[in-house]
Amino acid sequence: MSVGVGVSLLGTFIILRRMALVGDALSHVALPGIALASIYKFNPFIGAVALLLFAVLAITFLERHSNLPIDALVGVFFTASLGIGALLSPSSESLLEALFGDIRDLNIIDAEIAVVVGVLVVVATLILFRDFTHLTLSRELAHSEGVAVERTELIFLFLLAIMIAIGIRIIGTLLIGALVIIPASVAKNISVSLRGMAVISVIVGIVTVVVGSTIAASFQLVPGPVITVVAAVFFLLSLLVRRS
Repeated sequence: MSVGVGVSLLGTFIILRRMALVGDALSHVALPGIALASIYKFNPFIGAVALLLFAVLAITFLERHSNLPIDALVGVFFTASLGIGALLSPSSESLLEALFGDIRDLNIIDAEIAVVVGVLVVVATLILFRDFTHLTLSRELAHSEGVAVERTELIFLFLLAIMIAIGIRIIGTLLIGALVIIPASVAKNISVSLRGMAVISVIVGIVTVVVGSTIAASFQLVPGPVITVVAAVFFLLSLLVRRS
C-alpha cells in the first residue's frame, strides 16, 4: 500500500509536468540491476536502487552539460538498460519476473523495506510539496520563490527512482509506469485543484493496489497485470465522470 501512496503522489507532479513517458521509461533502467542481483544472489531492491540512482545522476549531469532534453536522455538509458538487462538475465523465468513482478515472492524483509522506505518518501514529498508545486508550475517562479531549482529537481528524481525500485518488486518494470501515470491521470480528470489532485491520486493508487491484489489472489493470477487493468478501468470511469 505504501508503494501505491508514494508512486501516486509523485505521479501527480509527473502528469502536470508532462513527464509521463519519462516516469514510465525510467523504470526500465533498473533491469540490469535486477539481473545482476539474480546472478550474484543479493537483494534485487539494492540492484534496482543502485542502477536507478546512477541513472538519475547521469541524466541530471548530461542534461546540464548537453543540449538534449531530459526525455531524450531517459530514452537513451531506457533502451540501453532494457537490452543490457535482457542479456544479463540468467533465465527467461527471472526476466519475466523482473518485467512483470510478483508480490507473492516478497519476503518479510522486503515487505518491511517497502513500507519503511515508502513512508519516508511520502513524508519527504509532503515536506517538499510546496517546492515541487512551484517547480511544476514554472522553473522561473520556483527560482523567484527561493527554491533551489536544480537541487529540488534532483531530489524529486531521487524520490521517484526509489519508489519505482520498490514498486518493481511488486508490479514489475513494464507495469510500474501504470501506477506512476494512471492514478494521477484519473485525479486530473476529476479534480479542480493541485492538492485535490494529489489526494485523489493517492486514494486511487491505494484502491488500485488493494483491489488488484485481492482479485489476483482470488483467481491465482500474477498481481502486476491485474493491478494495471484495474487502474485502466478507473481511468475509463474517470472519463465518464468528467464528461457528465
